[in-house]
Amino acid sequence: MEGEVINFIMVWLIVCMSLCYCHTAGKILPPGAGRFLAIAPVVVLFFLLPLQLTSVHLGGSTAFFIAWLANFKLLLFTAGNGPLSATPPLPLRRFLALSCLPIKILQNPSEKQSPKNHHETLNQEPKSFLNYWIKALIVALMVKLYDYSEFIHPKVILFIYSWHVYFFLEIILAITQFFGRTLLGIELEPQFHDPYFSTSLQDFWGRRWNLMATNILQPTIYKPTVKIAAKVVGRKWAPLPGVMATFLVSAIMHELIFYYLGRMKPNWELTWFFVIHGFALTVEILVKKVLPEKRRLPAAVSVPVTLVFIFSTAIWLFFPQFMRLKIDVKAFEEYAALVSFIKKLAFPLVS
Repeated sequence: MEGEVINFIMVWLIVCMSLCYCHTAGKILPPGAGRFLAIAPVVVLFFLLPLQLTSVHLGGSTAFFIAWLANFKLLLFTAGNGPLSATPPLPLRRFLALSCLPIKILQNPSEKQSPKNHHETLNQEPKSFLNYWIKALIVALMVKLYDYSEFIHPKVILFIYSWHVYFFLEIILAITQFFGRTLLGIELEPQFHDPYFSTSLQDFWGRRWNLMATNILQPTIYKPTVKIAAKVVGRKWAPLPGVMATFLVSAIMHELIFYYLGRMKPNWELTWFFVIHGFALTVEILVKKVLPEKRRLPAAVSVPVTLVFIFSTAIWLFFPQFMRLKIDVKAFEEYAALVSFIKKLAFPLVS
């Protein structure tokens, strides 16, 4: 574990130095081919760096932060778009934080109280530390519950995994948001908006679940696809191929992240999960375009229907990958190593 921590530190030192180079290149080179050629080697490097890490927690979070988020932001930056592009150029500290942390600056905090924006910002108030402590406690109880997994039905275990992953992701992103907020001194947007209240797939993927991934896929994949598709099928129907393209790219990135975690050849079940959701969301959007709002399902019906669809497809195709790649076993070993490390720090004479 000590070797992994050293590798983790080295990887992030390289990431910071690479981003300093990108920041300087952005000042010297205008958006376009020249900036792209200058930054492309960093993008390739960021795809390779996660291979230096093997742990689930350090390696998985690093892969998501740099191979996905940072790379997509840098590609936008080469074209003069995205959160890294600004006039005048961003200060280096903000450039580093926005590049590699899953954060987004809240543009107009004053709009929170506007009735016009009430629906969109209803769940954007920062959650209390107590909320995250309770979720951390639940995660700890889940980890303990896995000791008795041989007495629990496999589907129930996968259902527990789904909540474990959600709570864990929300805690990790909240921690990074805290550091981002401290580093930048500004208000940041939350990354989860209570996804268990989703009234539709569009609500779940677009407004409630892992919004950092949504926010980075929209300008890099969705909008360019919609712009191209509008010339072929018209503006009304252009969002449909945009949605499918976005889910396909998301599928590829998830396959890559899971490869970093397990170092095994993909079986493409993750891809099918996102293809099914992309198709279902496309159908949902199509239905909404032809069906008046007053004839749609009420929230009391649409919420459980949406959650059943999400959980059933996730238990069928998504979460079995954790067992296939033995990510759960690795994670528990890391939890045990962490507990042992804390004990040694707290009780050095006993150890």
